Amino acid sequence: TEREGVGEAGLAGADLTVGSKEFTEQLILGHMTILVLEDAGAQVDDQTGLVGSATVREALTSGQIDLYWEYTGTGWITHLGNTEPIPDELEQWRAVREADAANGVTWLSPAALNNTYAIATNGENFEEFEVVTLSDFATFVRDNPGQATLCAAAEFLGRDDGLPGLEQHYGFDIPPQNVKELELGIVYEAVGRADPCNFGEVFTTDGRIRAQDLVVLEDDKSFFPKYNAALNVRTEVFEQHPQLEELFAPLAAELTNDTMIELNSRVDVGGELPEEVAQDFLDERGLTGG
Repeated sequence: TEREGVGEAGLAGADLTVGSKEFTEQLILGHMTILVLEDAGAQVDDQTGLVGSATVREALTSGQIDLYWEYTGTGWITHLGNTEPIPDELEQWRAVREADAANGVTWLSPAALNNTYAIATNGENFEEFEVVTLSDFATFVRDNPGQATLCAAAEFLGRDDGLPGLEQHYGFDIPPQNVKELELGIVYEAVGRADPCNFGEVFTTDGRIRAQDLVVLEDDKSFFPKYNAALNVRTEVFEQHPQLEELFAPLAAELTNDTMIELNSRVDVGGELPEEVAQDFLDERGLTGG
């Protein structure tokens, strides 16, 4: 069955190259993009799995790829060189879209999914400590320094948008002996079993949050930059195919943190292939002709 509006959004005869970064979420988003484009009649070259934000951005601006999903915070801070993130999600997207137009990059509608830094604890500790927000966490650190143990990767411990800035923003100091530096991949498991840490750095859409029964603390004072995913298209390509906005808006509307945690988990924990997870999701939500 044809989707409503797929006729107007048809891309028969279009030849497009899709890129992505190398981690699970990006591979899933990249494959969703390929499948939606093919469903609309385009010929698609798969260049997903490029390593690193700088590489995939360079591929876009140099014309090696035509579109990929980027995060508003990465666009604003990494690609455009701003130091101050904008706390409001929509304002952040508007600002990056406006500024990046000068670079020949068009940002399509953003998804609700916001893959940013967060602090998490396991379900048991969440019940016991009654720490729901990062303000609660700051109070907990001051009142229970012995139990305020944090596992994090080296980058988070050194970055302004990581622990140093977080402590300043919320007004707390974790005793240095309570901070354990681990590889990011190991943090989820360490916090899941509360050994060696009760709290840890996570990314908000990581599938291991669900696998380890972790609870993400609410960033109630909007410290962490917003990293909402949005499709980036070379402006030259967008001018030839303005229907891309209409074609991808329904997909962007379906992508939330909870949805992405589940999809990432199917790959990282369940061992499924990103392209299969992408196809299942699009079929299930009626986003491809199927």
